[in-house]
Amino acid sequence: MSGTSLDGLDICYSKFIKTKNYWDFEILTSETIPYSSEWENALKNAIHLSGEALLKLNADYGFYLGEKTQEFIDKHKIRELDLIGSHGHTVFHQPKNKFTFQIGDGRAIKSKTNATVIYDFRSQDVIFGGNGAPLVPIGDELLFPDYEACLNLGGFSNISLNRNGKRIAFDIGPVNILLNSCAEKLGKKFDNNGEIARTGNIDHQLLADLNKLDFYKQNAPKSLGIEWINDQIFPIIRNQKAEDLLATFTEHAAIQIANIFDLYDIKNVLITGGGAYNSYLIEKIKSRTKTEINIPIKEIIEYKEALIFAFMGILRSLNINNVLCSATGSKKDHCSGLIVNK
Repeated sequence: MSGTSLDGLDICYSKFIKTKNYWDFEILTSETIPYSSEWENALKNAIHLSGEALLKLNADYGFYLGEKTQEFIDKHKIRELDLIGSHGHTVFHQPKNKFTFQIGDGRAIKSKTNATVIYDFRSQDVIFGGNGAPLVPIGDELLFPDYEACLNLGGFSNISLNRNGKRIAFDIGPVNILLNSCAEKLGKKFDNNGEIARTGNIDHQLLADLNKLDFYKQNAPKSLGIEWINDQIFPIIRNQKAEDLLATFTEHAAIQIANIFDLYDIKNVLITGGGAYNSYLIEKIKSRTKTEINIPIKEIIEYKEALIFAFMGILRSLNINNVLCSATGSKKDHCSGLIVNK
């Protein structure tokens, strides 16, 4: 799994057990491999590439994923492996134009690992009229049934919850994609625990402009991509100090997340993703809602998305639906993912 915040490549080796009424799981070992500056720049700038250069990056990144996965397999002496489920890295996400593109060719992964690889989980849903996102609700529903809602704080915040027997899900708004960008201006990869944001002053005019963006008025299902950040947010930033931007974007994220908790009267929520470590953001969310906040163990915080894409691969291999139309807005539940057999 590689997210929009470019924290690194998450690899999660998991075991799944089917019982009568639900699925159980165990994370056997996991690791995040930081990107080199070359790869981080390549992924960050992929949106600007020509068609020819993007095709090359798709292949190169696939070989990179295969190499790093094989290194992980060798390092942890993994002998039992049914399949590799790969999300890839999102470059373009434009469901209204009927396309989404996650680079990392699964055939290249297979060439380096000689394992069955399942990849490209999003495209089919977009073709079926959906957003192609979020996809993790199938895992939230079947692997984490004890929580009324599951919130992921990654590049964007996204939530899934069960309403009237259906799992609904949608992106809420930007989180680390903006916070990390501000921290980089200060020579840091990220704002550890939100410590820099604590020192900043909220720009109330910018905060009001952010909260008025049309996306927040749209009904679910809905999803966001880097294109939205470039079109809607960067143009309204002026010459604010990075510390003030961090404070403002943190406040904005907390407001939008708490609004959703209250709108759906959510009693308890499981929070995962890198943003779960941002104690300042968590404090801000708690101050605005009565929803019970649950922060799980480190392995779940960091690897829940990778875990669920492995699970989606298992479901795909069994020809069981792994995408919920109630979450993505597509015309039907379906079984998605391209398979490269061993």
